[in-house]
Amino acid sequence: MIKKIIYSFAILLAIFVLALVWLIYDIQQFMSEKMQVPEDGLIIKVDQGSNLTRIARQLHQQNIISNPRYLTWYARWTSQASKIHIGEYKLESGATPLSFLESIANGDVVQYSITIIEGWTFKQMLAAIKENQYISHTINGLSDNDIMVKLGHAGEHPEGRFMPDTYHFPRGISDLVVLERAYQSMHNYLVTSWEERDVGIPVKSPYEVLILASIVEKETGLASERPAIAGVFSRRLIKRMRLQSDPTVIYGMGDRYKGNIRRRDLRHDNPYNTYRNFGLPPTPIAMPGREAIDAVLRPEEGEALYFVSKGDGSHYFSATLQEHNNAVIKYQLKGRKKPFSSYNPANN
Repeated sequence: MIKKIIYSFAILLAIFVLALVWLIYDIQQFMSEKMQVPEDGLIIKVDQGSNLTRIARQLHQQNIISNPRYLTWYARWTSQASKIHIGEYKLESGATPLSFLESIANGDVVQYSITIIEGWTFKQMLAAIKENQYISHTINGLSDNDIMVKLGHAGEHPEGRFMPDTYHFPRGISDLVVLERAYQSMHNYLVTSWEERDVGIPVKSPYEVLILASIVEKETGLASERPAIAGVFSRRLIKRMRLQSDPTVIYGMGDRYKGNIRRRDLRHDNPYNTYRNFGLPPTPIAMPGREAIDAVLRPEEGEALYFVSKGDGSHYFSATLQEHNNAVIKYQLKGRKKPFSSYNPANN
């Protein structure tokens, strides 16, 4: 009798072991087989409060996986069921339950992006953020000062303080988080780069670097000329010459600028008119990129004190006023008479 019981138990145990082995094998096969995903992929959204059972059921209802229990069991066995991150996940064609589980356990959510362009103003950056449908908008209608207060930088002028770059983020990120990342990126780069500046440059602080770099950014049409343009402005500052930069005048004009600078605009007295005022304007006039900042910290050596656009994005650099005036006649006036007097670097 005892032998029969032992024999029966052994048979049941063997059947159980075989069934367990088969189940484990079947689950492993399931986890490695391709899911039914369209060729262009599929977005799966994991909401706050979702658990793996609900997610697996959703995938099954959409005919993406064949056995939702297998996904749930495997996640529990591997301790991944409690590591689910909320967000959007992209199922690519060829994805497997295993790769999907690893994605939601690691938080590999779909990333969207916004690109902040070199030379943009703070106003232009805010407009781009506002138009981005994947960002949560919390600062619409706030003044520039209020935005800086919310960022924890009360009293700082916002212009130029945000690093041009492409920033990646999950859907629903706050606009303040994007701004803080860009602010911190610029701050860190300025602080680090300041330690590597050339000896003798006329800017005395990282903020002055930011101001001059913003002018270099707006003046530069050809990226390779940034160090040369920075060199011109550096020498003018050292020699106590006015910078006479058109972009600073345009910035000071604000909404009054309609595409042309007139004589009375150059005569108008405001802090940004570098045709009337010596030294740097009070704030940056745009957001400079890393290359413009580097150019100000390590300007190109030479004797040029002037430059004029050649009409193709590049500039002609001159060491004397006479050479500059001739260049203006050649490239700006196309050989007609003498340069427009308001643009002559007089009284320097």
